[in-house]
Amino acid sequence: MHGNTSGLRPAQMKALGHLYRRRIEPGRVGSPELARNLAELSNDIRREISVLIDRRGRVISVSVADAKGAELPDLRLGEHRLAGFHLLHTHPRGGALSKSDLSTLFLKRLDAVSAIEVRDEGQPGLVHTAHLTPPGTVGEEEDWRILPPVPSFQIDDFDLGAQVSALEEEIARAARTRQAQKDRERAILVQIDQGEFDAEERLEELAELARTAGAEVVHKELVYRRNLKPGTLVGAGKLEELTSRAYHLDADLLIFGQELGPAQAREIEAATGLKVLDRTQLILDIFALHAQGVESRLQVELAQLRYMKPRLLGAGAALSRIGGSAGSAAGGAIGTRGPGETKLELDRRRINDRLSFLEKQLEDVAVRREERRKGRARNDVPVISIVGYTNAGKSTLLNAFTHAAEEPRRVLAENKLFATLRPTSRQGFIEGIGPVIFTDTVGFIRDLPRDLARAFRATLEEIGDADVLLHVVDVASPGADQRLDAVNRILDDLGFRELPTVIALNKADAADPDTLEREVERTGGIPVSALRNLGLADLKEALADAVAGVQRQELAQREEARERAAEYR
Repeated sequence: MHGNTSGLRPAQMKALGHLYRRRIEPGRVGSPELARNLAELSNDIRREISVLIDRRGRVISVSVADAKGAELPDLRLGEHRLAGFHLLHTHPRGGALSKSDLSTLFLKRLDAVSAIEVRDEGQPGLVHTAHLTPPGTVGEEEDWRILPPVPSFQIDDFDLGAQVSALEEEIARAARTRQAQKDRERAILVQIDQGEFDAEERLEELAELARTAGAEVVHKELVYRRNLKPGTLVGAGKLEELTSRAYHLDADLLIFGQELGPAQAREIEAATGLKVLDRTQLILDIFALHAQGVESRLQVELAQLRYMKPRLLGAGAALSRIGGSAGSAAGGAIGTRGPGETKLELDRRRINDRLSFLEKQLEDVAVRREERRKGRARNDVPVISIVGYTNAGKSTLLNAFTHAAEEPRRVLAENKLFATLRPTSRQGFIEGIGPVIFTDTVGFIRDLPRDLARAFRATLEEIGDADVLLHVVDVASPGADQRLDAVNRILDDLGFRELPTVIALNKADAADPDTLEREVERTGGIPVSALRNLGLADLKEALADAVAGVQRQELAQREEARERAAEYR
């Protein structure tokens, strides 16, 4: 027995216990006798009573609570099946099915939910019943169908079993049809607006991230919340709305623009029944998808393990002890006796071992990279690092500068976020300077996940060896100024903000003329189109001036050092 039973007399508790003995005809909502028993008890204790009935007609749960508070078993729902239980409860004050009743029906995927009106002196009145409708049902505005109310003595007239069989068959048929047409996961995106001026832009960026990861975005939701709900961020009502939308759009993935804590992700998954990801997981997945070289694979795996470690959680048998029995008499197998260790502890220990291995591997890679950098320094060839927001066109610009139209010199350049993760260096030529090294770096993004920033720090630190930074900005997309500022913040964090910088306003041919003019005036950038080879001569001239300025400064510093050495001698 469940719910709030405080204050009930022993006789009332005993009467509630007797409900477990009631059996109804399989496939029926209830029986007139059960309806009368529930109404009398509910009137006596002046509270709602709920009973959960399985498809064999057995009462398996009794709760002194409304439908929402009724105790339900841990339901493991198949994709094309209902829960296998229906809920029968009382309304002591009368009235039809409430919004809470219908929400419970939908969220728990119950076979049906029914409410018995309790009249004076505990007599059962009308019985109200509702069941789910298949997703996409024509003519249905809600996720359920409410049947006409019937007197309690007709409660067993409705053939619930036939209705459930037909409903599950329809759900399965529709699902098979959709599955045959679906080649990608279908995602609903949620971005929470807490008053930020760029909330809509963040939602669009989240959509681009989802598409890059291979998902089909079927709905985008911008939710305004000044104060976030601790457990679910958006509250139970909004989660119910999102679950309903996913039901009708055949979505199986819910992606949040905010980073979710482990407990929050579990609570949202439990409430919606959907796979839940946050922006950090999405970015990690994209990095894993695009990692090609040994180094980038190591860095991505390191970041994923660091993210996963605090989120490890087992349940039930997954946390059972490995070993830990007292010998063969207690059922322990040879080799598993002893104090034992939980699977969770084993997983954490394995992750720690793997983290140590990956960190050592990356240290070796960093040493080899440092040797290559020293080799370039000995050759005294100027280095220009190309930085910028992801998908700004850095790789396309590198190909244009180095005339790398064909493999193997051509660098991968796709209209995707984080299409390339491995730093790539190519030799080019600038009039008046001579040979130079252009280095393409991993794309930046606002609020780069901490674990990724740590994993890629060694890669990003290579920027510090550049003589000049070439900051590429996609001026054709909305929010160019915010993306430029986001890159500058990352450069600040790395300590490279003071390096000589030339700004290339890329995709100028597709930009709004007023926006382009404003950005040129604000940043002093050079309008170019890397794809169409427009403006590259002006950009090379600006780079030549910047490199020459650095060389003059270095020459002056060497002269000053020689003079000081002569004075010392």
